[in-house]
Amino acid sequence: MSIESASGPKGSRLYTEAERARRDASVWTIVQGVLAPAQFLVFAVSLVLVLRYIWTGEGYEAATVSIVIKTGFLYAIMVTGSIWEKVVFGKWLFAPAFFWEDVFSFVVIALHTAYIIALSMGSLEPNQLMLLALAAYVAYVINAGQFLWKLRVARLEGEVPA
Repeated sequence: MSIESASGPKGSRLYTEAERARRDASVWTIVQGVLAPAQFLVFAVSLVLVLRYIWTGEGYEAATVSIVIKTGFLYAIMVTGSIWEKVVFGKWLFAPAFFWEDVFSFVVIALHTAYIIALSMGSLEPNQLMLLALAAYVAYVINAGQFLWKLRVARLEGEVPA
């Protein structure tokens, strides 16, 4: 896939020069750069704990706490990411450059939130909760891949004159 097809119509770029300057000057870029790998680390630990529970039936409490923490990181990165989009693109969400990533982020948030609601209400059995968490984690991995692709596109565009 070429840079053009990843960032929009042929000839368009992920960032205008002004957007790139705002991105590079924003503290929110740093916040996102810290939260994203931290969230991934929490995800990785949580995934191990969830799979351990599913395979052995042990460690339900640890898995549950890890999912709640992972969800907290997700909410934090979504809120700060929205602020970042507002600073860089002038829109809280759904800036054209990140439209599909934002759309899929809502799928991820919906699944994580469904887990929190089901946990709070006691409406699912432990195994069902863990399967819901796994569905949320699969969606998260897909969404993270979308953002990593855009990061790659942005880096490649940074090497090419406008």
